[in-house]
Amino acid sequence: MTQLSPLKAKVIGALSLITFVITWQLICSFNFVSPILLPSPINLVETVVDLYQNGYRDTPFYQHILVSTARAFFAFFVAIIIGVPLGLMMGRSPILNAVLDPFVQFLRPIPKIALIPLVVVWLGIGEESKFFLIFIATLLTVIVGATAASQNVAYGLIQAAQTMGLGKTAILFRIILPASLPEIFTTIRLSIGIGWTSLIAAEMVAATSGLGWMIINAGTYLRTDAVIVGIILLGTIGFILDWLIVKAQQKWAPWTGKV
Repeated sequence: MTQLSPLKAKVIGALSLITFVITWQLICSFNFVSPILLPSPINLVETVVDLYQNGYRDTPFYQHILVSTARAFFAFFVAIIIGVPLGLMMGRSPILNAVLDPFVQFLRPIPKIALIPLVVVWLGIGEESKFFLIFIATLLTVIVGATAASQNVAYGLIQAAQTMGLGKTAILFRIILPASLPEIFTTIRLSIGIGWTSLIAAEMVAATSGLGWMIINAGTYLRTDAVIVGIILLGTIGFILDWLIVKAQQKWAPWTGKV
């Protein structure tokens, strides 16, 4: 299969996006769809200007964005700090893996929205419950990916390190961690995507601000324009997060795909 150059791929992607927006605008301009169901791109730009100037429900627009990103970023950070070391240890310790893996595999497929009633009872309706829903959605995926990455390290590398006299700690940081980093970064990309989608569920818990809350609230008042603006912002922030992780991988694991 012929590979496209990065520049050509970006040009094709930009043209595809422009074509989509123009087609969307034409469909709305000729009234093929009711504006209540699908506002035009021009209407959405006007909505963004209005939200920027007047906010939404007495809350500045930027505050909705900052509240959501702060909630998610803190939960992501804690989940990664806990999940990566725990996953690496599970991958290298059959006993620890046997103890924890059943709980991880049981909890991981459960839709996090189903946990809301219990989370409210246990943690209340404050920021703790919102943090927990995003945290648990991210943590479980990080653990699974880090465990698999640790288990996939070639045993020959570990044997060679032991032959050279390296201890367990040195093997962990000089052999297992570098060899696992490419898969760990891929896992972090996937887990943050899952955690970011849990933001809506988290902000259903008695929130009064945030993009997820804005989308839910706007939907109840048929503010389709505000709903779509919120969705576009969620997608844009998620895209930026993914791009940042890719750049971090290129810096801290430049050997990805080369060994």
